[in-house]
Amino acid sequence: MLRYLRPLLACLLLALPAHAFETAATAAWVYDMSTDTVLMDKNADQPVPPASMSKLMTINMLFEALRDGRVTMGTTFAVSDKAVQMTRDGGSTMMLQHDDRPTVEELIHGMIINSGNDACVVVAEGLAGSEEEFAALMTERAKALGMTASTFANASGWPDPSHRMSMRDLGILSKRLITEFPEYYPIFSQTEYSFKDRSPDNRFNRNPLLKLGIGADGLKTGHTEEAGYGLVGSAVQGDRRIIFAITGLPSDTARAEEAERIIGWAFRQFSEKTVAKANVRVAEAEVHMGDVDAVGLVPMADVRLLVPAQVQDTVTAEVSYRGPLIAPIPMGTEVAELIIHVPDLPDHRVPLVTEAEVGKAGFFKGFMTAADTLYARYIGSPAS
Repeated sequence: MLRYLRPLLACLLLALPAHAFETAATAAWVYDMSTDTVLMDKNADQPVPPASMSKLMTINMLFEALRDGRVTMGTTFAVSDKAVQMTRDGGSTMMLQHDDRPTVEELIHGMIINSGNDACVVVAEGLAGSEEEFAALMTERAKALGMTASTFANASGWPDPSHRMSMRDLGILSKRLITEFPEYYPIFSQTEYSFKDRSPDNRFNRNPLLKLGIGADGLKTGHTEEAGYGLVGSAVQGDRRIIFAITGLPSDTARAEEAERIIGWAFRQFSEKTVAKANVRVAEAEVHMGDVDAVGLVPMADVRLLVPAQVQDTVTAEVSYRGPLIAPIPMGTEVAELIIHVPDLPDHRVPLVTEAEVGKAGFFKGFMTAADTLYARYIGSPAS
């Protein structure tokens, strides 16, 4: 059966979060990478128009092509009529022309810094032959990466009823770009770029956080009339990195203010604490037919959690395992789970292993254990 024990964790007398953060965004997701903790979830799984924030998926597809060796930074792509038309239709652009042969490196800068719709079309056609085929590949790849609310109709985020992403999906994608492509990620923090000096009015990175000195180093803004103003951001302070995605703000000013407010809240309202040490007993489990009656349970690594700054109440914890455990049991066997309940945050689950080897009981102890079991079953049980 499922067993629960109160762990021996005096250090788990922690604080409740302060009042939940109220965001003006219509959908939002805030995540702490260092502790794998979701700090905010407001309509985070709702598919919404992502606007230019979906360019992150196009960028990911190009980064994967670089990693796989299908292209290099020096590979050049042709510029089609469709790509040039994106500039004529309005929106952000790196001002590509028919006779240009931009390199992959130039296109990356054009997509990230200029938010070039034309650059996205060039990449899509260069990798897949057509933007339609590329969009289908984007959707397929997104599902494989766990982005279950994402469907793509184009490479740029141009308004389309079937072009949708959730804020959680944008956060998952951002985490991937940061962790999987560290050699390219610094481009997201560059503040200006102009292809052949053609776009003086569009050379500046639209991310309003990069010059504020708050550790922001990415990733992408977005805006359409349907979507409102959104931003996928990341910032580092000390040993912590947070990722967030917001959308539905009424103006670029409101977007900038809300993004800065979220960063301040995420870093100032929580601090990272070690609540359990590796190989230090937090509980014990009952053992059947063993040379001992119980075995200690320990985490394999230090358990670090985000602790809210204001002390209001205690965090609770329990250990779950199916028991009693049956001997013999090797040392280091995963047999249980430590479940830490932090109000207003998801439960934190940590595997627990046996701290020592447990052998089978000797003949006499085994005989006595069997006798006790039989007595309890046939004699000690209450009459029916």
